[in-house]
Amino acid sequence: MAEIRQVEHYTASIANKVGEGARVLGTLRDAGVDLIAVWGYPYGKGRAQLEFIAKDGAAFVAAAKQAKLRLRKSTALYIHGNDHPGAIADILAKLAGARINVAAVQAVCAGGGTYGAVVFLPPTAARKAASVLGAT
Repeated sequence: MAEIRQVEHYTASIANKVGEGARVLGTLRDAGVDLIAVWGYPYGKGRAQLEFIAKDGAAFVAAAKQAKLRLRKSTALYIHGNDHPGAIADILAKLAGARINVAAVQAVCAGGGTYGAVVFLPPTAARKAASVLGAT
């Protein structure tokens, strides 16, 4: 059985230049911020978008302020479970069965027979999705 919990998801836009991601992540590291997930990608001309899920939202927000990040906050579901063929398909099928449209999903094999995933939902669907999946 997968562990599923509702989490705070933060997004920030930064300059897409050498060393900017290292600067931001270094500031978070130095503040002791523990991240569950982070990823980044080019977004528009000369910009990159960073996505964060932190174990402690308040500590993350304080450190992000030090890093001069402007944050947008939303809700997502963090899922961690035993890896098997169709693990994510099963979760998406449950959401589809409840007529919940997913905005995006990121999933990765975490090694040792486990996987981790983040499911992004429209704000109006987050509470219903959490209930359907039995999130804590």
